[in-house]
Amino acid sequence: MKHLGMLTIVLALMLSAIARGSQPEQLTPDQARQIAIDAYIYGYPLVTMEYTRRAMTNVESPQGTQAPMGHLVRLREYPTAAFRDVTAPNADTLYTTAWIDVAKEPWVLSLPDAQDRYFLFPMLDGWTNVFQVPGKRTTGTGPQVYAITGPGWKGTLPAGVKEYRSPTALVWLLGRIYCTGTAEDYAAVHALQDRIQLTPLSSYGTPYTAPAGRIDPSISHKTSPREQVNALDTGAYFNELARLMKDNPPAAGDAPILRNMARLGIEPGKAFDISKLDAGVQQALANVPKEGVAKILGHFKQAGKNVNGWTFTTRAGVYGIDYLQRAFVTYIGLGANRPQDAVYPTSETDANGQAYSGEHTYVMHFTKGQMPPAEGFWSLTMYDADYFFVDNPLNRYTVSSRSKFAANPDGSVDVYIQHENPGPGKEANWLPAPKGKFVLMMRLYWPRESAPSIIDGSWSPPEVKKQD
Repeated sequence: MKHLGMLTIVLALMLSAIARGSQPEQLTPDQARQIAIDAYIYGYPLVTMEYTRRAMTNVESPQGTQAPMGHLVRLREYPTAAFRDVTAPNADTLYTTAWIDVAKEPWVLSLPDAQDRYFLFPMLDGWTNVFQVPGKRTTGTGPQVYAITGPGWKGTLPAGVKEYRSPTALVWLLGRIYCTGTAEDYAAVHALQDRIQLTPLSSYGTPYTAPAGRIDPSISHKTSPREQVNALDTGAYFNELARLMKDNPPAAGDAPILRNMARLGIEPGKAFDISKLDAGVQQALANVPKEGVAKILGHFKQAGKNVNGWTFTTRAGVYGIDYLQRAFVTYIGLGANRPQDAVYPTSETDANGQAYSGEHTYVMHFTKGQMPPAEGFWSLTMYDADYFFVDNPLNRYTVSSRSKFAANPDGSVDVYIQHENPGPGKEANWLPAPKGKFVLMMRLYWPRESAPSIIDGSWSPPEVKKQD
């Protein structure tokens, strides 16, 4: 517990220093604007997490992808082409998720014996950092019990319960269990999901039923959390950020940007009142949300790599003080894993830089021994232009490491990406496309870290070449 004492001292000194200068400075409008844009980007993940939590927990009981705080969501099957709730769904893992608040007491997560099945259970703090990720890669597949404790918690845990300390009160559990999608495997994974338990520490070891949730009618379900966050004006956004930082404290490394934010009156746990600022400063800050979002989206080319027409990043899950990268990943892929757990190359154009269209036929050629290097699994998924599954005669949305490909005489494999069936001899390698535009996404779960590896750049997804 010694390191926790040091962390508490550092944080106390940091906040004390901020408090000494708590009155907003007389800044020029341009100085204030620059500080506010940086603060907007810095706080974007925390505010987005909160709005996402509200949307996903504003129900009385679990239904679909939603459940009250402290309840587990157990998704039982893969989406179909009719599914429109979440963009870029997958047909590789079944989710078991929950939102919890560890401010008052720890929560205990009990995971059953997965019997060597691939799974991972990343735990995200309020700033979207993956602070722990139990699973086959890290902790094996035997039975495991964890107490997720909050900032500053002190106490004793029952025997056999391992502590995972969250840096924030807000925690999002995003469990994924590999499943082939057959009726038999669905049943096996459902049995695992049913044995996963989540209880407050005070109820651990006794029969526990999570209480029903309360619906807040003021929470909108008509617009997405991202749209709601982006619609906040400057004053409302920074007031929300300041409120959230009380129970979701900034990291010690955030001290420099917190000092700047305090110059504007944005401080953890204190109401932000934009009217206290000079009129010229208020005017300069009016467009900060739009400018902040524009800067986040403008980070696209610097956020990752573009190789052979595939765009991907190996900088996700843990961000340090790279606030722009953290905000960008929040914007396009909230809940991203650490690269050691998953990398998601995405392609919107072929080898010639032309947008994909079902009017053409394409081939993705894997040289012998150069299939995607993943210790967990890999998949190649077809999406329409809006990142949803594509209806097709085979109900096939992906090809993957579980596919039984027909290899070429030299041992290589060609994946046929097109709208029309390529024929009986090639159907096993066919990824059906829509008639119009489409997008491809690969998933490498537990990517190999030694060569060949997508993490160190010694392996890259091959080009997708137009054939006609």
